Amino acid sequence: MAAATTTTGLETPEPMPSYAQMLQRSWASVLAAARGCGDCGWGLARRGLAEHAHLAAPELLLAALCALGWTALRSVATARLFRPLAKRCHLQPRDAARLPESAWKLLFYLGCWSYCAYLLLGAHYPFFHDPPSVFYAWRSGMAVPWDIATAYLLQGSFYCHSIYATVYMDTWRKDSIVMLVHHVVTLLLIASSYAFRYHNVGLLVFFLHDVSDVQLEFTKLNIYFKARGGAYHRLHGLVANLGCLSFCFCWFWFRLYWFPLKVLYVTCHCSLQSVPDIPYYFFFNTLLLLLTVMNVYWFLYIVAFAAKVLTGQMRELEDLREYDALEAQTAEPCKAEKPLRNGLMKDKLF
Repeated sequence: MAAATTTTGLETPEPMPSYAQMLQRSWASVLAAARGCGDCGWGLARRGLAEHAHLAAPELLLAALCALGWTALRSVATARLFRPLAKRCHLQPRDAARLPESAWKLLFYLGCWSYCAYLLLGAHYPFFHDPPSVFYAWRSGMAVPWDIATAYLLQGSFYCHSIYATVYMDTWRKDSIVMLVHHVVTLLLIASSYAFRYHNVGLLVFFLHDVSDVQLEFTKLNIYFKARGGAYHRLHGLVANLGCLSFCFCWFWFRLYWFPLKVLYVTCHCSLQSVPDIPYYFFFNTLLLLLTVMNVYWFLYIVAFAAKVLTGQMRELEDLREYDALEAQTAEPCKAEKPLRNGLMKDKLF
């Protein structure tokens, strides 16, 4: 328990375990917690919620208002910035219809990831280099630092907006159902980790996930721009190919290698070392494991996509979330941007 008093991160960080050690220690801790939980059930859950959850109504209202703000801001940016850009660059109708979605997500994820990177790598938080320290000073109802609370407000409100946008604004794809589940699970994790003051873990999760989203949307934009104006642009094609390779590597490294070692190991094993009676242990770890399963699910699609490119089944790099040629040809444009396709077709006719 002496380690639980560490707050500055100046001590020597605990060495990161190997994958085998992570699995062994985490599984042993989960089993020990399950065997020692003689009072587990709805009664304990209700008591834990009443004693440890701290989420005020004004905070929920602020998040809801920010979600509405994201939706309004996206609509304005689409009408005033993204559509005119697509028209000015003479993108293909299908690419022009998809550009607003990718450009919007790129701006958000780039801004949020840069902010989280600053907090973890440039500020005084040691959580990336010393993940177990996320629980060293934990206590129920502790104050959330304003800079981390800002990251939570941005992310929580954006995922509220994203649930609506996936259904009513974005292009509907073959993995959109999984994307909806992902948004719901993420929103549950954001809200509950803030309420139970596991915000240090949440900051790590933001950092490890958003970087691949930045590369995904940047690569998709270069795919759209490489065939603009009826000509092939080699620079955008090269950047798209390099971006695809970088995206695949970062997805594996950040979400499938670092995420289990820096987050799952800490929440399953180290949390019990610092806070033996940590509330909602199984609830949070179940959600994090579900997030890991979805990361593996999408990685299998990424591998299948890369195999098609390498074996020549796909000659040109298409939208990274359209995994077969038939779907790429028949995919509907973004619901919020359908008028754009009609406008571009009129421009071509006249």
